[in-house]
Amino acid sequence: MTDWFSVVVHVCLFVITISILLLLYRAIKGPSNPDRVVALDTIGINLIAITGIMAIILDTVQLNDIILLIGILTFIATVSVAKFLEKGVIIDQDRD
Repeated sequence: MTDWFSVVVHVCLFVITISILLLLYRAIKGPSNPDRVVALDTIGINLIAITGIMAIILDTVQLNDIILLIGILTFIATVSVAKFLEKGVIIDQDRD
């Protein structure tokens, strides 16, 4: 990697790390449960970004599967918690 590209990549990693730390604070001390869910979802997005940047640094495509896995798990978790906050249960036992 060229010198300026390396600096930009490391600055991006630093900014995303600071963002995750601030989001952890929001997830713990959030004023409401929906705020906590949004913070956790954004942490997942930032983990995807860190994994993508690490794939650039390591010059590999092997981390793409991990990026997809984190995305799928983050989506499922967000939908599950949103459903729990709305209805109080995740899996409905009512059969129509």
